[in-house]
Amino acid sequence: MKRANRKGPKAEVAAEPPAASAPASSSVTVNHASRTAVPSSGAAAPQIESLPLFRDVPIPERQALFLRKLQICTVVFDFSDTLRSAREKEVKRQTLSELVDFVQSGSGRLAEPVQEQLIRTVAINIFRCLPPASHENTGSEAADPEEEDPYLDPAWPHLQLVYELLLRFVISSDTDTKVAKRYIDHTFVLRILDLFDSEDPREREYLKTILHRIYGKFMIHRPFIRKAINNIFYRFIFETQRHSGIGELLEILGSIINGFALPMKEEHKLFLVRALIPLHKPKLVGMYHQQLSYCIVQFVEKDYKLADTVVRGLLKYWPVINCQKEVLFLGELEEVLEVTQPVEFQRCMVPLFKQIARCLSSSHFQVWSSVHLLFFLVAC
Repeated sequence: MKRANRKGPKAEVAAEPPAASAPASSSVTVNHASRTAVPSSGAAAPQIESLPLFRDVPIPERQALFLRKLQICTVVFDFSDTLRSAREKEVKRQTLSELVDFVQSGSGRLAEPVQEQLIRTVAINIFRCLPPASHENTGSEAADPEEEDPYLDPAWPHLQLVYELLLRFVISSDTDTKVAKRYIDHTFVLRILDLFDSEDPREREYLKTILHRIYGKFMIHRPFIRKAINNIFYRFIFETQRHSGIGELLEILGSIINGFALPMKEEHKLFLVRALIPLHKPKLVGMYHQQLSYCIVQFVEKDYKLADTVVRGLLKYWPVINCQKEVLFLGELEEVLEVTQPVEFQRCMVPLFKQIARCLSSSHFQVWSSVHLLFFLVAC
C-alpha cells in the first residue's frame, strides 16, 4: 500500500482559550463545539476574525496585537475537507505569515507573556497524533520505505508557518534564553523529538533545523538532548527497527560530534559503542547509512585511538547474505581506514584481513569490485 493512499488520523479541531492577561477587546470568536475531538457533521465551524496589520497600529500597541494574533492561531482546522472553513483557514494562514514577518523583522524583544503564548500556540499546532504508517494500517510486514511514496500532511500550509515562527523565535538575537528556557523546557524538547517519526520529509527537515538551533542556543539542554536521542536510537535498534527520522537525528549528531572538545569525554565514547555502532544492525541501515558513516568517521578523526573499536564494531555487524548492505560496509570501512593511524591499524589487522578474504570470494560484482579497491588501499 502506498502511503499517500492511507487514511490520516482522526481530524481534530481544537481551540486555546484566550489567556487571562489578554486584552478584553481580543477579536477571537470560537465555537465551543470545536473543542470536541471529532466534530459532528452538523457542528458549526470555528470562526476567527481578521485583525489589523501591524503597520496599521502604533508601535507601542504592536506587542498586544501580536499576542491577540497568537491567540487566534490556537484554532486548529480539519484539513481532510479542503472546502470546510476555507475562509477561516486563509485568515489563519495570513495571520501566521504576519507573525513570522514580525519576529523576523527584529521589531524588539518580546515580553515574557508574549513568549509564553507563542510557545503555547506552537505546541497546540504541531504536537498531535501522527498518522499511522502504512504497515500499521494493514497489519502487514513493513515494506521497504524507499519503495513507498512519502506521506504529505494536508495541514502543511499551516504547519510550515508555525515551524517557521518557532525557528525565527529561536534564532532571533532578541530572544533571551534565560526567559525562553522556561517554556522551551525538557518536556517541549521531548515532544519535538517525538515528531521526528513523522513520515512527511518536509516536517522532519524543519524539526532537524529547529532542534539543532535549540541545541546551539540553549546550552543547559545539551546533555538532555543527547541522552534523549540515545534513547530513540536504543528503541529503534533493539525494539521497533522502524523510525522515519533516524537520518535527520544523525545529521544533527554529525555537527555535534564535530564540536566535541578533546580529550573526548567517556560519555561520548560510550555513545559511539552503545548507539552508533549498533545502528549498523537494522536491515534498513541503507536509509541512513550516509549520515551514520559521517558520524563514525568524525569520531575517528577526533580521536584516532577509536579506530580499532570502530573497525571491530563494523566486523561484528558485518552482513552475511545482504550484498547491498555489504557494499555499504565496505565503503564505510574504506573511509575509516583513510583516517586510521598505522598503530591502530595493526591492532585490528588480523580480523580485518579475514573479512576481506571472505569478501574476495563473493560472487556479487559490486562486493568484489569494492573489496578490491579496499584491498588496494590497505596494501598502499
